[in-house]
Amino acid sequence: MENLAVLSLIALAPLAAVGVLLVGFRWPAKYAMPVGFVAVVVIASAIWDVEAAVIAAASVEGLVLAFGILAIVFGALLLLGTLSKSGGLATIRATFTSISPDRRVQAIIIGWLFGSFIEGASGFGTPAAVVAPLLFALGFPAMAAVMVGLVIQSTPVTFGAAGTPVITGIGDGLSGSAAVDDRLRVLGMEMPEYVARVAIDVALMHAIIGTLIPLFLACMVTGFFGERRRFGDGLGVWKFALFSAFAMTVPYVIFAIVLGPEFPALLGGLTGLAIVVTAARRGLFMPAQPWDFPDREQWNPRWMGTLEPETEVPSRRINPLLAWTPYVLLALLLVVTRTVTPVQEFLTGITIDFENIFGTEISESIEPLYLPGFLLIVVCIATYGLHRMRTTEILGSWQIAGKQIFGVAVALLFAVPLVRVFINSEINLSGYESMPLTIAEGVAAITGGNWPLLAPAIGALGAFVAGSNTISNMMFSLFQFSTAEQVGLAPESVVASQAVGGAAGNMVTVHNVVAASATVGLLGREGDIIRKNLIPLTYYVIFAGCLGYVFAYGLGLNIGTLLIGALVAGIAATVWFLRRRR
Repeated sequence: MENLAVLSLIALAPLAAVGVLLVGFRWPAKYAMPVGFVAVVVIASAIWDVEAAVIAAASVEGLVLAFGILAIVFGALLLLGTLSKSGGLATIRATFTSISPDRRVQAIIIGWLFGSFIEGASGFGTPAAVVAPLLFALGFPAMAAVMVGLVIQSTPVTFGAAGTPVITGIGDGLSGSAAVDDRLRVLGMEMPEYVARVAIDVALMHAIIGTLIPLFLACMVTGFFGERRRFGDGLGVWKFALFSAFAMTVPYVIFAIVLGPEFPALLGGLTGLAIVVTAARRGLFMPAQPWDFPDREQWNPRWMGTLEPETEVPSRRINPLLAWTPYVLLALLLVVTRTVTPVQEFLTGITIDFENIFGTEISESIEPLYLPGFLLIVVCIATYGLHRMRTTEILGSWQIAGKQIFGVAVALLFAVPLVRVFINSEINLSGYESMPLTIAEGVAAITGGNWPLLAPAIGALGAFVAGSNTISNMMFSLFQFSTAEQVGLAPESVVASQAVGGAAGNMVTVHNVVAASATVGLLGREGDIIRKNLIPLTYYVIFAGCLGYVFAYGLGLNIGTLLIGALVAGIAATVWFLRRRR
């Protein structure tokens, strides 16, 4: 079979099946992902002629990777349970209420700012798994907490884990190519310098697009979970939302230019958090009227999971500084282990290796002490002493985490192997490109010189499939580079668009959704969350495509500039309409 269009559609079938089952039929991920896994195995074997040993090896590789994700989820659940039992969560709730009782403000501070900082330090889905249970403990509906934790998995993601999606994803994705080496010689750059140059374009695109993400958060919270279901109620916090956006994105771009790709999300989030909390305590840019969710009795049952937020009066009062110490300690451990070279080298030097699985070229390793999940457990153990917890309280926290982890395991143990079979389909006897590259080439063949408009969509697809901006960049950076050169464009802006789209795709990545949902007991509602998050994802991908076109062709009378104008006009019209209704 040589028809690229047909091959592209066949390659897309497993993803389409999962999407239809999750979003269209609202199947729980624990049922949809096994169907997708079976579909990808059948297609890989029958059409791509992938040998059974390769399929089995890719599946085992996926199971190894799934362990790391499960470790993050378990650690986040354990930290939530620990703080619930110690009384720390009651104090944390009071801390945020003292800043503002407005749920929109709380979502922006915890999700956008604290979440961006955690993303910069650790990445790999950690922020959603940390932010969701914290918001849940503050009294957010479980689904609202997960939604907020996932929507912010966009702007900071490209520079998550101290810049891993750029340094490793783009750097490794472009290495070894003669075409890239030629480009480096033309520009007079080495690869690290070139990657840093691309990172500046990425930061500029993210800063422009991400400016509206805090306002999206506020409007989505009020529109989906308010008593009157009015998106316009979110506009009541527009001053604070834009102030919070610029407090993060301005230093974010400065750090990308001055310090490189390791620090934009890490230091941008931290700087923004310090600025905004200080301003909020002084009442600056705060809404005139606070907004809250309706009474719990009025909540839609689909908003709630199997867990209940801690409402018991704690047996002892925890000092606010002491209550926040576990999160401060977690942030410090993440920063130190990701930025202090000797510590990083020691932790990453301890590995469990799976070499040439089943005699194939597929290998995988896991670094147990470097996993964010391990650090979360360390923080929990430290909290036992800091909060002087009793044995019964400690056992209770482990019981909470243990019950919930089994629910998420089924979905992840099929989702990640599905991804690895999909990606490793490049090891075949048919001579075809891998399934992801086949899809990308099919799209590129249709678009020609308008490719920059769709480049972010390929990045988002890669992240949706692989569950990682880093892996999406590894898979598609060279393809994006080559496609740009084929249509006569400077490849830097197209590769940057790939990275921006790959970051946005994390909002709907199945295992991120499953992992975050598990921390608040919301398993089985993944489709509902993905449907909601398609709104900011669509905005992000379209805007990134328009910016990528302008970065490639310049401002002028072209389709990119016109589409940006239309997008801005559409947003303005939507705001006007919502304000009128409000």
